[in-house]
Amino acid sequence: MIIKPQFKLKEYENGLYLVSTPLGNLKDITLRAIEVLQQSHYILCEDTRVSKNLLDKYQVKSKLISNHKFNEKKNVIKIIEFLKSGKIISLISDAGTPSISDPGSILVNECINNEIKIFPIPGPSAVAAAVSISGFSDKFLFCGFLPDKKQQLSNELKKFSEFENSLVFFISPKKINKIIPEIKKNFEGRKIVFCREITKIYEEFIRKNVNELELFEKEPKGELTVVISEKKINKNLSEKLTESDINIIKKMINKLSTKEITEILSQSTNVPKKEIYNYCLELKNEK
Repeated sequence: MIIKPQFKLKEYENGLYLVSTPLGNLKDITLRAIEVLQQSHYILCEDTRVSKNLLDKYQVKSKLISNHKFNEKKNVIKIIEFLKSGKIISLISDAGTPSISDPGSILVNECINNEIKIFPIPGPSAVAAAVSISGFSDKFLFCGFLPDKKQQLSNELKKFSEFENSLVFFISPKKINKIIPEIKKNFEGRKIVFCREITKIYEEFIRKNVNELELFEKEPKGELTVVISEKKINKNLSEKLTESDINIIKKMINKLSTKEITEILSQSTNVPKKEIYNYCLELKNEK
């Protein structure tokens, strides 16, 4: 398949282009992404073998430069020199959006320091894809890859468990059974979705209640994107009216009805409506 560029090369400004690439299915790439890759002088990629499959499919002949977590610091000076000389350079990862839990942030910051223009070319995202099918709150915290060391892992998950909205993180199949006991300990009562091989032939979404989680009998194939549901607040366990709440009620008690005050205050506190309502009645009866 050959995609003909819509613009001449001079139409593109020189600079660094962060190009999102397919998660697995090679058809999940934008026409603009192909066009930018075709017109780049150099393409930085994690694994040239992986990227070559995509680039060959779309007849991209640009020169590849290996750029992974072990050599990205070493590459920076050379890449900055290329960019300063007027080259167009694209940065891609093996899958998804570069610099998001993948190499790229070091180069991006160096470009910022050197006032070199950076252009995002959006596309596939494992995080957005996983959240979209989870059924959980679309307000979420992306945690990236979690720490390897047991104590650090435990501390991180304990901290994240206080976050009330959904959580998303990546985990390798080799580490999934190591993390499951910590998830059960810190996220009791929540739901979880394991997303595996997104957009690929063996795509799979495993939905569970955290309390019912068990270790995987066989190591799953492919990196996992994991989504944990939002934290449900039990209003029966919420605090009593605070001094601040009481002062607010006293200011409104002669201006609004008990029902109106209850509705207003319940939006900014976890105190049960019944308790707010009863307190309002007590104040009105005292007058």
